[in-house]
Amino acid sequence: MKRQNNHTCHEIINRHHNPSCACLFRMLHPSITAIHRKPKYSKLAVSFPFVFPIMFPIIQTDRAAAEWRNESTQKPPKQAVYVHESNAADILKNAHAHTATVWTGDFHNAKQVLAAMKKRVRRPSEKTKNAPADIQTAFHTHRMKQAQQSRVLNMLAVEIGTGFQLSNPRAPDVRAALADVYAELNDAPFLLPLNQLLGFIGAHEWHKKGIDIPQLGGKIHVPFGVFSPLRGEYLDLIAQAPLNPHIQTAFDIGTGSGVIAAILAKRGIPDITATDTNPKAIACAIANLARLGLDKQVAVQAVDLFPEGRADLIVCNPPWLPAKPTSAVETALYDPDNAMLTAFLNGVRQHLNPQGEAWLIISDLAEHLHLRDRDFLEQCFQTTSLEVADILKTKPRHRKAADESDPLAFARNRETTYLYRLKAKS
Repeated sequence: MKRQNNHTCHEIINRHHNPSCACLFRMLHPSITAIHRKPKYSKLAVSFPFVFPIMFPIIQTDRAAAEWRNESTQKPPKQAVYVHESNAADILKNAHAHTATVWTGDFHNAKQVLAAMKKRVRRPSEKTKNAPADIQTAFHTHRMKQAQQSRVLNMLAVEIGTGFQLSNPRAPDVRAALADVYAELNDAPFLLPLNQLLGFIGAHEWHKKGIDIPQLGGKIHVPFGVFSPLRGEYLDLIAQAPLNPHIQTAFDIGTGSGVIAAILAKRGIPDITATDTNPKAIACAIANLARLGLDKQVAVQAVDLFPEGRADLIVCNPPWLPAKPTSAVETALYDPDNAMLTAFLNGVRQHLNPQGEAWLIISDLAEHLHLRDRDFLEQCFQTTSLEVADILKTKPRHRKAADESDPLAFARNRETTYLYRLKAKS
C-alpha cells in the first residue's frame, strides 16, 4: 500500500523507497467496514459508515479569502497575492515573507518561473561517497533541507476554479488529474501550489499509462496517493522465493496497488486476502486485480494489518525507514518508531497456520543511515518466537542507487533488499 512524474511523487519514492505500505492513511477511523468477498464469481463491494471531510485552511488574499490546499504537513502561507506576471526573485522574496504568489497569467510562463525558482533553491549537492561523521544527523538534515525547499517552491500557486477548472492561458485540462486526488468536485475556488499540480498531472498520466510488471506479464495502474511499485527488485524476490506446495491461503498485509497479491495469485495460490486502510489503495487494488483477471482468487479488506483467521502464508512489505512522514505520500516510505514493522512481527505468529510461513520484505537502508540498530530484526524475531528459515537478498537497481551526487549515496550504495522467510518456533 504502499513512485510520482508524478513529478514530485516518483521523485520522493525513488529517494527513500518503501513499498506497499499497509496503512497509508492511518488517520482513518478504525470503524471503516471491510470489503468482503461475495459468493463465488461476484464482484467485490465496499461500504464506509462515515465520510471524513478533509479540512483545508482559509488564507487571506488581496482579492478574497480562499481555501489553501497542500498535500504536505507544511504550514499554510499567512497570505497570498495575485499576479499576472512575475519573476523567480520576487516570488521567492514573497515566499520568505510567508506570502504565496497566485499566478493568473500564461501557464507555460509559470512553469518556466518555477523551474528558475528550483535552480535558485536547489543547489547541487557535494559528492558524499564517504559517510559523514554523524550519519543520523546527516539524514535528518537532508530531510529538513528538502522540506524547506518544498515549502518555498510551494509558494507559487494557481487558482483552481469550481469543478476543477484552470483558467490560466495555455493551461491544460486538469479536471481528471484533480479528480484522482480529491474525492469531490469543488463548489468554490481554491489555491493549489503549482509544483503539486504538476505532480498530480504526472501521476495521472502514469495512472492512465500503467506500470509494466514483468513478474505479472501485465500492468499495474496506480493513482496519486497509492504507492507505485517502480522498484522491481523486491518483486523479483516475491516471484522467486520458494513456495511450498501445501500453501493454499495467503494474506497480503498492506496491499496498496495489489501488486504483491497479484504475484502470489499468479504463482497459483487459490485463496488470498489483501488488506489496507487507504480507500484509494483498496479501490486501486480491486481495479488492478480485476483487470489482471485475478479478482476471483483475491479478496480485499479494509483492515489495519491482519484480517480474521489464519493463513498458510503471510506477506508484508512495510515502510523501510523509521522516520516521521511529512505528507500522505510519505507514509508509504516512513514508519515512525518501526510501528508497523513491530506490529506485524508481534501479531503474525497468531495468524499463521501450523507449518505456515511469514515473508518480510525489507531493506537495510535504515541500518546504513543509523536509524535502526543492526540487530533490531534479530531481536524482534527472538521476542516474537519466530525463526528464519531462509533469506533471499538482492541489490537495488533504481537510478538513485548509483547516483554519487545523491546526499545519501554513502548509504544507498551499500543497501541490500531482503526477503526473510519466517516460521513459528516449535
